[in-house]
Amino acid sequence: MLQIETILCRAGIMDNYAYLLIDEASRISAIIDPSEAAPIIKRCQELNTRPSYILNTHHHFDHTDSNLELKQLYHAQVVGHSADAHRIPGLDIALSDGDTFRLGDSQAQIISVDGHTIGHILWYFAQDKALFTGDMLFNLCVGGLFEGNISQMWHSVQKIKALPDDTLFYPGHEYTLHGAQEALYFSHNSPDVLAYLRLAQNRLQQGLPAGPFTLGEEKKCNPYLSADSEAEFARRLGA
Repeated sequence: MLQIETILCRAGIMDNYAYLLIDEASRISAIIDPSEAAPIIKRCQELNTRPSYILNTHHHFDHTDSNLELKQLYHAQVVGHSADAHRIPGLDIALSDGDTFRLGDSQAQIISVDGHTIGHILWYFAQDKALFTGDMLFNLCVGGLFEGNISQMWHSVQKIKALPDDTLFYPGHEYTLHGAQEALYFSHNSPDVLAYLRLAQNRLQQGLPAGPFTLGEEKKCNPYLSADSEAEFARRLGA
């Protein structure tokens, strides 16, 4: 079982989320996508843990900026996609689509999702029903096409939609309110989207992350997951 701690980084600038994962049986821990060292170090001190691994979803600086600082501090190993070996700072362990990674007694499946970048991956802990999506999937929206194309992004979305509905997903940014307008527009103000937004806003007003939400909720409310064809997906992206 995983203990999952959400850590807000670059608050008010890019509103990144890093995640501290602690395998409860072994107490081995890891950080996902460290963009700012100070809040991560603070939370690790509070929980008396020293991460053994740094897990990256993709190479963008706002997900890897603190790789080297935390690697040196904790003597941690950096893990990412083999396609990003030349772009992820300090990479030690290169994985590919379909590989598995063990964090103590917890196991993640690596799912390749090209689109936002080439070499973007998801970290999927099936037993814990937890999915870490980086910049591929946000609450009510998806990442922009920086390197890939529509077909690649559409294919990646189908991989996410194939995962179980009760999976909780953890995105790389707090973008919920950015996606709200289009979610309401494409759903014609559906009760599902309105309920989603009420819950998200209530959490945000308490100083909490908007999520996690389940993929089942996201499939109903996210206009990019609910698109029923690649052409409709492209239209909704404005491509």
